[in-house]
Amino acid sequence: MTDKRLVLTTCGSLEEARRIAQELIGRRLAACVNIVPQIESIYRWQGEVETATEWLLIIKTTADAFETLRDSLGKLHSYDVPECIVITIEDGSAAYLDWIGSSVSENQRNS
Repeated sequence: MTDKRLVLTTCGSLEEARRIAQELIGRRLAACVNIVPQIESIYRWQGEVETATEWLLIIKTTADAFETLRDSLGKLHSYDVPECIVITIEDGSAAYLDWIGSSVSENQRNS
């Protein structure tokens, strides 16, 4: 097992997805954010079944940065309850995992 993590969230527009990705990279909370376009989400919200087109963000980070990333995501996001799911990266290319670690600062900025 590694200290590297994948974080998943969805956004309601490409503009929001790009803005959040840029902020997380700029704050050194993430090494990379993939934006997967136009997924269809079906979910229950406030007692109703909803359908929406969303953009999925796949965020590469570290365990140490996750709490600050989660808090920042809550502030940056337009949703009342943004998705924030963390997945442990069990193993991978040593060079890639090292790159994630070196790209995410130990002194992340929280705002």
